[in-house]
Amino acid sequence: MKKIAIFASGSGSNAENIASYFKENKEVEVALIVANNPEAYVIERARKLNIPCEVVTKAEFMAADGIVDMMHRYGIDFIVLAGFLLLVPKKLIEAYPARIVNIHPALLPKHGGKGMYGDRVHKAVVECGDTESGITIHLIDAEYDKGTTFFQAKCPVLPTDTPDDVAAKVHALEYEHFPHVIAEILQQLD
Repeated sequence: MKKIAIFASGSGSNAENIASYFKENKEVEVALIVANNPEAYVIERARKLNIPCEVVTKAEFMAADGIVDMMHRYGIDFIVLAGFLLLVPKKLIEAYPARIVNIHPALLPKHGGKGMYGDRVHKAVVECGDTESGITIHLIDAEYDKGTTFFQAKCPVLPTDTPDDVAAKVHALEYEHFPHVIAEILQQLD
């Protein structure tokens, strides 16, 4: 049994989608949700899903020792960042080499890096006149949005699209692809 921890900062719709995808899976368990925002709706989603949830401060997260200990306490094998807005500290990356995956709401390397998340990304796509956007699922490393890409999916951006229109298309791709790509990555682990 592989145990996943999902890290989220906001609503947690991707976390819920991933948990639902693996709910009946006998080989994979979403064993923990970690939130860095005590007001995040993902905490309520975790409660409704009956998944343990830990809330950590930015300082606790950046110190990393406690987070690594927490992952070991829950027996976590793999970490999924699903709308998690903090840069993952080196110590956690070293504790989980090639075992932390993120989803970015654009086609990296475009529109990535520090401060590029959520609506900011969709606004940048529209302002640049891009004709397509999408999602990138990648391993994380010590820099924002620079890790090895596993998967990308595209959607058209029409000249009349607003950032909200782009967001809706990108969210649909996230819900469709993120869980099965996680499953494919997990199959490759020893």
